[in-house]
Amino acid sequence: MVEILRTNDLVLITVIESILKAERVAYFVADQNMAAAEGSLGFLPRRILVDAQQEGRARRLIVEAGLGKELLNG
Repeated sequence: MVEILRTNDLVLITVIESILKAERVAYFVADQNMAAAEGSLGFLPRRILVDAQQEGRARRLIVEAGLGKELLNG
């Protein structure tokens, strides 16, 4: 799995999840339980990881949705 995004923005996470799910891109949201446990103070951002073979496609879909500035450089 390859990390493509890291954020504390729950709305952004939800939007990215819906894009990836709709296009059947394998993904995982890491650290969501730890981020909730720390009280959402922003110390532990959630991370979106995608299958390495689908990274290019996932990035392209996110850019096409107008959210490319949110991506980590990869």
